[in-house]
Amino acid sequence: MYRYDQHDHQIIKERIAQFRDQVSRRLSNELSEDEFRILRLQNGLYMQRHAYMLRVAVPYGMLSSNQVRKFAHIARKYDRGYGHFTTRQNIQYNWINLEDTPDILEELASVEMHAIQTSGNCMRNITSDEFAGVAADEVIDPRAYAEILRQWTTFHPEFAYLPRKFKIAINGAKEDRAAIAVHDIGLTVVHNEAGEVGFKVMVGGGMGRTPILGSVIREFLPWQHVMTYLEAILRIYNQYGRRDNIYKARIKILVKAIGAEDFARQVEEEWQDIKDGPATLTEAELKRVASYFTTPDYENLPAQDAAYEQHLQDNKSFANWVKRNVKPHKVAGYAAVVLSLKKPGVPPGDASSEQMDFIADLADQYSFGELRVTHEQNLVLADVKVADLFTVWQEAKAHGLATPNIGLLTDMICCPGGDFCALANAKSIPIALDITDRFNDLDYLHDIGDIELNMSGCINACGHHHVGNIGILGVDKDGSEFYQVSIGGAQGNSAAIGKIIGPSFAAGQMPEVIDRIIQVYVRDRLENERFIDTAQRLGIAPFKEFVYATPIRTNEHHGEDAGTAVSY
Repeated sequence: MYRYDQHDHQIIKERIAQFRDQVSRRLSNELSEDEFRILRLQNGLYMQRHAYMLRVAVPYGMLSSNQVRKFAHIARKYDRGYGHFTTRQNIQYNWINLEDTPDILEELASVEMHAIQTSGNCMRNITSDEFAGVAADEVIDPRAYAEILRQWTTFHPEFAYLPRKFKIAINGAKEDRAAIAVHDIGLTVVHNEAGEVGFKVMVGGGMGRTPILGSVIREFLPWQHVMTYLEAILRIYNQYGRRDNIYKARIKILVKAIGAEDFARQVEEEWQDIKDGPATLTEAELKRVASYFTTPDYENLPAQDAAYEQHLQDNKSFANWVKRNVKPHKVAGYAAVVLSLKKPGVPPGDASSEQMDFIADLADQYSFGELRVTHEQNLVLADVKVADLFTVWQEAKAHGLATPNIGLLTDMICCPGGDFCALANAKSIPIALDITDRFNDLDYLHDIGDIELNMSGCINACGHHHVGNIGILGVDKDGSEFYQVSIGGAQGNSAAIGKIIGPSFAAGQMPEVIDRIIQVYVRDRLENERFIDTAQRLGIAPFKEFVYATPIRTNEHHGEDAGTAVSY
């Protein structure tokens, strides 16, 4: 993985010194909160409902075991003993004291991490496939390109104050696991007919108030031009993106307003002025950055392991875990393991400091000391020997990290919602816990099969509810919290925006609502048909009819206190 060079260290050191001075001046009231706000946002520090929240960037989701141990240390020393992994492959701490933030940033810098550009109207953390470099279906490893874009976007002076935040994702596999269609720019690394490497460029995707899937504006961009071409895109956005209306400021609105074809034309014209300029990527620079992503010292192993096969036959729980949480690896004898952060009774995406320390040890022992963060709020050990899977499962299970639910209903994406976020209209964590309680039968969950349930506490869609097969959106109705349900959303190669099924529901009705939706699926599915395929085949009508057919009793749910008391 990428390691800081002397320039990186110097840049981060200087930024921390600046911020320490800014915090000091705020604490002494030399700076007002309004004056301080933009300064703290530039360093990933938000003021939430109860305390400051610090968001830390995890570039393209890659972590060393030492970085995870540092996360655990920060959680223990400066927070309440846990961290929350997010859909942007970041980690957030929700209970930060302002006076501690410079020290926390110094702690992060000691393991080559920072919180710069994790908020504000700038280019955010570059995200990618959590299985990059090891995926069996990978066409081209995208990590070197992602790192080049990370370096290019950090502190880029021309794009430090864009009309709105800007998100870039990059994927190099056949299956899109980076949700590129809902990003401001989505890049797919591809070969052209001549075998040359380049990018398919998608622009103008995004969720939030106006969910839109991105449009392809270039089928093939030679890799040497990725920075100049993206610069042309951002220049057009910077020039014509609306700054008078925050709700109309994202690039998706601009692309929609003028049309993808005309937007592409303007980008091509702008690009002609900078194409082949100093920002053209060279072979030497690509090789330099790619050299940081060395291949682990894999052993020459057989594809099959007799003891592993025997455990699969003898132990149903282990077999279920392998079926859901173990993914194919491009190297024979190895597998990628997804550690579920969706244990019943725990807010989705949360990990305690003890768990993080354990995960770091697990990575050192079984996965070359490296971890990945998924945009679905789980963690990945990317390089586990097949022969070690049974032991890894046993150890992960003992620490609450082996729930065999990856890709199932309870593997929910869920934002922190109204329990923490100042923007949220409704709580999402208690709803997630209630639904998890309702669907606690693993056999039934496995029978339901692949289904993505995504939940957001407000229209900003941090929980990606628009692209959930089932989406839940928290809404405010006359000061009360309600939940709007959509069906048919999807991420990946067949990305789609879900459709709202009807009037919203009270919190205590949500488990029954989801249950009724699942009943329709089980009733009407074809053999081996996934939920999303059934939903898209039938449309929302049969789901809507059944869900609203009879009154839904409003049950007690985890509620405000219970929702936050589970693990904090």
